[in-house]
Amino acid sequence: MRLYAHNIAQYGAVMAIDQWVFRFAGIFVIASLGLGLWVHPFWFAFTAFVGVNMFQASFSGFCPLAKILRWAGMKPGAAFH
Repeated sequence: MRLYAHNIAQYGAVMAIDQWVFRFAGIFVIASLGLGLWVHPFWFAFTAFVGVNMFQASFSGFCPLAKILRWAGMKPGAAFH
């Protein structure tokens, strides 16, 4: 608990859009890999979708989740303006 409180004090309690996008992408990739292994292999298509979206966002700067988070009032980050 003390380590967590230290991290909030050091980095601030408000995460930027970039951090939220990376966090969601990581959760979606891990979850879809698990679902693909234990439920049905078609879940690997969702993993591929997340990967392709991250790849195109690195070139275009367009990320649907970043647009949604900006609309929701999150703090903008360096990658998605």
